[in-house]
Amino acid sequence: MGGTPVRSMARSPFVLVVGAVLTWFIAAFLVWPNVNVLIATFFPDGDFSGRAAEKLFSSQRAMKALGNSFLLAVALSITVNLVGIFIVLVTHYFRIRGSRILFLGYASTFIYGGIVLAAGYKFIYGDKGIVTSLLVKVFPAMDPGWFSGFFAVLVVMTFATTTNHMLFVANALKGIDYQTIEAARNLGASTWTILRRVVLPMLKPTLFAVTILSFLTGLGALSAPQVLGGRDFQTITPMILTFTNSPTSRDLAALLAVILGVATILMLAVMSRLEKGGTYFSVSKVSSALEKQSITNPVANAAVHAVAYLLFAVYTLPVVLIVVYSFADGAAIQTGQLTPGNLTLDNYVRVLTQQSGLRPFVVSVVYSALAALIAVGGLLFVARLLQKYRNWVSAVFEYLLHIPWVLPSALLALGLIISYDHPNPLVGGAVLTGTTVILLIAFVTVKIPFTLRMLKASFASVNSSLEEAAAIMGAKTLYVFRRILLPLVLPAAAAITALNFNSLLDDYDTAIFLAHPLVQPLGLVIKANTDGAEGVEGVANTFVYTVLLMVITGVTMYLVYGRSRLRGSTKKRLPGIPPAAPVAGPTLSGAPVPGEDATQPAAAVR
Repeated sequence: MGGTPVRSMARSPFVLVVGAVLTWFIAAFLVWPNVNVLIATFFPDGDFSGRAAEKLFSSQRAMKALGNSFLLAVALSITVNLVGIFIVLVTHYFRIRGSRILFLGYASTFIYGGIVLAAGYKFIYGDKGIVTSLLVKVFPAMDPGWFSGFFAVLVVMTFATTTNHMLFVANALKGIDYQTIEAARNLGASTWTILRRVVLPMLKPTLFAVTILSFLTGLGALSAPQVLGGRDFQTITPMILTFTNSPTSRDLAALLAVILGVATILMLAVMSRLEKGGTYFSVSKVSSALEKQSITNPVANAAVHAVAYLLFAVYTLPVVLIVVYSFADGAAIQTGQLTPGNLTLDNYVRVLTQQSGLRPFVVSVVYSALAALIAVGGLLFVARLLQKYRNWVSAVFEYLLHIPWVLPSALLALGLIISYDHPNPLVGGAVLTGTTVILLIAFVTVKIPFTLRMLKASFASVNSSLEEAAAIMGAKTLYVFRRILLPLVLPAAAAITALNFNSLLDDYDTAIFLAHPLVQPLGLVIKANTDGAEGVEGVANTFVYTVLLMVITGVTMYLVYGRSRLRGSTKKRLPGIPPAAPVAGPTLSGAPVPGEDATQPAAAVR
C-alpha cells in the first residue's frame, strides 16, 4: 500500500504515544475479549473440546431460539423493505396529499426506539394495554394476549427499523436523475412500469444495505423478544443472556454468541458480493432534480392514500398515547379510561424530584455523557493520524477499530465478562466484571466505529494548506493540532458527541449484560417496569421517561440536523456531518454496515 512510510511515522513522539495507547486499547477491549470467547468455547481446559456444541444441539430450547432468530431475521428483511419502500415513495416520490404530515409520523422512530419503543407498544397493545382493554370491552370474546409472540415482535421491529429507509433510501431516491424518468415516460412507460423498471433498480445498492441492517437487527434482537415474545418466541440473544447468568452454562452462551458473530460476517460477505453484481446508475450528462409523480389511476390513488394514512396512524398512535398517559393518574392507566379530571403533573413531579424515580435517569445521563466524551476525545487524535498517514499500519488499526460494527453486541459483552471476571494483566490485574467501569468501557467501545468515521470525514474537510503553512513557519505537530485543526473540527466533534450521548441514554442491549446491580441505567428500569415490577407507578414512570427521552432526542436531532438544513447551504453545515448521516455509518468501502442502535438518531428495536 502506498502513502506515508512507516519509518516517518515512527519519528514522531506524538504518533508513538497515540499508537501505544491505541494498541493497548485494541488488544484489551476489542481483540482479546473476542478471542477469549473462542477459547472458552472450544478450548475450555486447554485442549480442543466439542462439549459446548454437543450441549447446544441437545438443548431443544436453545435450538428453537436459534431457529427463531433466523426466522425473524428473514421475515424482518421482507417486511421492513415492504413498509420502508412504501413510506419513502409516498413521502418523496408520489404526489400524496399531506405528505409532510405523513413524513413527521413516519419519522417518529427517529426520536424513540429500542427498549422504550418495545415497552410503549406493550403498554398500548399488550394483554393489559390501553387499546387492548378498550377492544376487549367491545369484543368480550377477544383474547387479551393477542399481541405477543412472533407476530408482535415482527410488527414492532418492522415499524421501528424503517428509520433506515427514511435515511438511506430517501437520500438515494433524491439522487435519481429525473431525465431518466422523463425519457421512460416519453417512450410510453406507465407510472408503475417506471417505478418497477427504472426507479427501484437504481435503489438496489441502498436496498442491499438496508436489507443487511434489517437481517442483522432481527438476528441479534433482544429487547423486543424479551418484552413481547413471551414464552413461545425467544431468540438467540435473550438465550445468551440467560446462559451467561449461569457460570455452568457460559460455554453455551459463548457458542451461541460465536454463531451470531459468524452469521453476521457471512451475511455481510454474501450481500456485499451480490451488491457488486450489477450497475445501478443513470447515464445522463446533466442531471435534474426529481419531481413528484402523480398517480393517475383514481382507484390506485385512493388505495395508496388510504394505506399511507393507516400506516401514519400506526406510527403515531403509540407516541400520542404515551405523551397523553404520561399525565394520567393511576386509575386512568389501569382502566384505560382517560378524562380531563385524570390528568395531572404528579408523574413528572415524582420522577424529577424523588430519588427512586430520578436515579436511573441520572445514571443513564452520566454513563452516556462520559462514554460520548471519552469516545470523541480519544478518537480526535486517532482519527487525525489515520487520516494523515496512509499505509498498511494505519489500515490495520482502522480495520481493528471497526470490530464493534462487525460483531454483535452480545458477543462483545460476553467477551468482556469472560475476560475480566478474574485479575487480568491487560488492565493492571484488576477485576472489571461486576463493576461500574465495565459498562462504561462497553459504551465507549460500541461508539468507536461511527465516531471514527465521522471525525475522519471532518479532518478530511479541513484545508490542508493551513497545516502546511503552520509547518513551514516551524509549528510543532501538537501545536498545529491544538491551535489550527481542533478549532475547525470542534463543531463536528460536538455534534458527534451529542448523537452518541443521545443513542446511549436508553441502551438496553449492552447494559443488560454488564450493568452493576446497584447502578441500573434507564433501559433496565424500563424493562423491569414492563414486567410489572413497580405496578402502576412504574408504568407511569416509564411514560414519563419515554417523553423525556423523546424531548432530548428531538432537541439533539434539531441541533445536529435541523438548524443546518434551515440555513439552506451545505457550506454552513457542521463539518463531517452529512445532511442525513447514515444510521450505522459507512464501512471502510463506503457501504453502510450494522451497528448498535447506537449511531442511529433513535436506536432500532433489537
